[in-house]
Amino acid sequence: MQDFLLVIRRDITSASPTPTADQMKEAMEPYQEWVAGIAGQDKLVGTPKRWDADGRVITSTEVTNGPFGTGTDSIGGLFLIKSENYEEAVALAQGCPIIKYGATVEVRMAIPVA
Repeated sequence: MQDFLLVIRRDITSASPTPTADQMKEAMEPYQEWVAGIAGQDKLVGTPKRWDADGRVITSTEVTNGPFGTGTDSIGGLFLIKSENYEEAVALAQGCPIIKYGATVEVRMAIPVA
């Protein structure tokens, strides 16, 4: 088994966030069930955390406000799962119910420290 990072990205800071507050409220129970399903398969490594929408981005020349990758794209969820391979990790990630409202899920395989 390998560890995989799941990064859920969505717009949480613009005047018209996607998903909307109502869509997020609708998706919360299915989201919690999705995470519980991963845990029920003994594939959840790290518990989901919550954080503020402010953040800072640091480069070699500046520090800017906001956790935005592109535009208003922000990290809305972040946790570790374990999986046999990318295909299985992607299949688990595709179950994220917030995707249908415009969020994306990035899947990254953890590289063991040598």
